[in-house]
Amino acid sequence: MSRAKDISGLEFIALNAMLMALVALAINMILPAFSHMTGHFNLPDPNRIGLSVALLYIGLAFGQILFGAWSDSIGRKLSLNIGLLIFLGGALLSYFSSSFWGFIAGQVIQGVGLGAPRVVTVAIVRDRYEGAMMARTMSFIMVIFALVPTVSPYLGQGVIRLAGWRALFVLFGVGALTMLIWLNTRLAETHPTDARTPLSFQRLAFNFGAVLRNGPAMLYAGALGVVSGAFIAYLNMSQQLFEVQHGLGSRYPLFFALMSLSLALASFLNGRLVVRLGVERLATIGVVVMCASSIVMAAATRAMGRKESLTELSLYLAVMLFCFGLLVSNLNALAMRSLGAVAGTGASVVGAVTTFVSVPLAILIGSFYSGSSVPLVLAFAGFSAISFCLVKLADRL
Repeated sequence: MSRAKDISGLEFIALNAMLMALVALAINMILPAFSHMTGHFNLPDPNRIGLSVALLYIGLAFGQILFGAWSDSIGRKLSLNIGLLIFLGGALLSYFSSSFWGFIAGQVIQGVGLGAPRVVTVAIVRDRYEGAMMARTMSFIMVIFALVPTVSPYLGQGVIRLAGWRALFVLFGVGALTMLIWLNTRLAETHPTDARTPLSFQRLAFNFGAVLRNGPAMLYAGALGVVSGAFIAYLNMSQQLFEVQHGLGSRYPLFFALMSLSLALASFLNGRLVVRLGVERLATIGVVVMCASSIVMAAATRAMGRKESLTELSLYLAVMLFCFGLLVSNLNALAMRSLGAVAGTGASVVGAVTTFVSVPLAILIGSFYSGSSVPLVLAFAGFSAISFCLVKLADRL
């Protein structure tokens, strides 16, 4: 048996978590640089730099479709290798770009490349586990994935102070090369040759059609996409909410990190509870608490006739991210439950549906921001209510 096949359960979780964490690093580390990049590119509207995150997600959606389907035909490891190299190329383009739109192009290319670690890791986990055990494993992966945002703004802020914002993309390149080495020396291929589907348009179309016709899977993916729209809007607006609206300045990464800890806590608790309580029950709890808390927050803000305090906003967002932490692992596991035969294509379609639903919603929410958290609170309330309806409909099917 080769050394790669001896990878332990803990190392398996750590490797897949760090592959997924590249997505969080590429998004969260540049948040403290928004004001620097706005000035560098002479942008008239500070909200415009938020396009870098939204469009990275668009690239991510296309990357997920591409690499998920490929991984069913060419294997998980080769798909990851190609994706990581594309991500590296996008990081280099963003580093060398002299124009805003060149920088944006680099972000989109990074997103396409990140589609591989984002979706193929889910397929790798599905190759080994299903149902509650998949949700449990994904929860522990999400603990590490969720802890990355607690340190990435600090790391980004430190890099910016030492070497400028462009150095962030050098760090991304180093991260991609590190993961390439770890992946190729330690992880065995989880999708054997005899289980692969021929790489042809007809086969890809058949697999995509089979996934898209799976009503429960698509409903669960839509439910995750809706609540993810509010989450991405929070990422886009967090710098303005904390640093500008509440005057935190350089303390912004601290509050962002504290919020992210609640997401990590939810993932950890989910991993401990999901086998006992069940995936469906925990997903329902997450979406109901998210909706009820948002309604209470919106009503209280209106009754007080003033903006929320920093403490009130922080407590509310901590609850939202805790609920989101419950939903990510469980709704993903529910969507993938019946897609084991085409796990790569299934993960790509689920991920793409989630992204194509969430990104336009996030951009829409961001367009309503005018110095108040009210649009974000209403989005969490309304989107979680829609998500609840989709989950219940999928449960019936």
